[in-house]
Amino acid sequence: MSSEPPIVVGVDGSDSSRRALAWAMQEGRARGRPVRAVTAWQLPMIGGGLGWAGPVPADAIEQTAQAEEAAARERLEEAVAEEAMASGLPRPEIVVAEGAPAANLIRQAQGAALLVVGSRGRGGFAGLLLGSVSQQCAQHAPCPVVIVR
Repeated sequence: MSSEPPIVVGVDGSDSSRRALAWAMQEGRARGRPVRAVTAWQLPMIGGGLGWAGPVPADAIEQTAQAEEAAARERLEEAVAEEAMASGLPRPEIVVAEGAPAANLIRQAQGAALLVVGSRGRGGFAGLLLGSVSQQCAQHAPCPVVIVR
């Protein structure tokens, strides 16, 4: 089973991403493919965009990065553990990556059988302004994409 291309699923802790995880795990079992659960994290804006905040010590940036990565890993591990327990299916491989969610999912989908993402249903003006991870993945992924609502 491990030599088969994986099913990659984006998980950010939201309800829609948890539904996507459940769907991907069921599909992995049905297709006999491994599942790779991916989450992304980014450093928050320092200073809140209100103007120049002055220099930030490198150790403060490193501590913030470590905290953000740890929080992302904890959210992903919790979602995976809960879904594995509820479904009785094997736990997927997990990947925690720094950077934009869509870019990371597209990168992880290289060579994948399928990319699965949730949809928060944001549309209209907000969707146009912000774009959406599911929309970016649908347009740029190197494999078929399933958007779970």
